[in-house]
Amino acid sequence: MGNDQTEHETRGVTVELLATVDLGAEIEGMAGRQLRMRMVTIAPGGVFGPLHDHVDRPGIVYMLQGTITDHRDGVATDYPSPGVGWPEDHNTLHWLENRGTTPAVEISVDIVRNT
Repeated sequence: MGNDQTEHETRGVTVELLATVDLGAEIEGMAGRQLRMRMVTIAPGGVFGPLHDHVDRPGIVYMLQGTITDHRDGVATDYPSPGVGWPEDHNTLHWLENRGTTPAVEISVDIVRNT
């Protein structure tokens, strides 16, 4: 990825953990997994990177404020607020940025391994 990788390093991002649920206690076969909800804020000009996948970590996003641009497969897609954002499944390989002039805020919900 070379220079492209460096350009997409995370900057201007804050992440606040809002809640988790131990899925092993709720659903048979989900031991070691949790449902996680976070609030992610990307400052104007900020980047949530580098290019990353969501294999074994599916999720969905809801936009609260601003617009986030999702970059995947050579396509940049803007997700304005308020509204449902992008899916994050096993096929996702992407990075995010805020091209706007106001902070972009999203609620991210995903399933992750317990840490």
